Amino acid sequence: MFSGLVREIAKVRALENNILRLESTYTPQIGDSIAVNGMCLTVIALHSDGFSLEISKHSAQSVAMENYTKCVHIEPALRADSRLDGHFVQGHIDSIGTVTAINPHANQTLFTIAADEPTLQLAIPQGSITIDGISLTISSVQRDSFTLTLIPHTMQNTLFASYRVGRRVNIETDVLVRSVAHILAKMSNAESMRAFAANALNTKPKPSWSELDDIALRY
Repeated sequence: MFSGLVREIAKVRALENNILRLESTYTPQIGDSIAVNGMCLTVIALHSDGFSLEISKHSAQSVAMENYTKCVHIEPALRADSRLDGHFVQGHIDSIGTVTAINPHANQTLFTIAADEPTLQLAIPQGSITIDGISLTISSVQRDSFTLTLIPHTMQNTLFASYRVGRRVNIETDVLVRSVAHILAKMSNAESMRAFAANALNTKPKPSWSELDDIALRY
């Protein structure tokens, strides 16, 4: 579990055979969990100037791997006695978004990020979302994108100042919103199943056992 507050910007020394080697002042232990651009990875080796982590094939296919070549955000897993200044972050990337607009506004910077429909359904105005491992607040949600408002502190202490239109980013939606949506979807499916079964049982002739099995398999 993470908070979405970057501990350090680490330099990528190498990425070969799904082994990511980072140069960092932070010293973890073998087996520790580290979020790298929001992706939870396990430390497998220590070096004099940093550490190495292994990226699974599934993870490599689910994140914007082109951003693991120069510098990355890193955050160690939360301790039980840690402060939670961001929000609960699992380190599981839900989707990849694309920066479509960057607009300075007064002392803030607005980032618009295009995302797929399942991600946008979980995006709530004034709710939390994680972009490349950073806990941020959603300002507004549009038909095919959402907008973030970044303060100067965030711009100065993360890689966002280097982002350009067209950059792909890792997205993790709020686990609390995701959990509620999952429960509501299951309740809706269960209600549909009851209605379908009731309608089938009230028809003449009565359905056979094989037809009842088919009803169960549909849900």
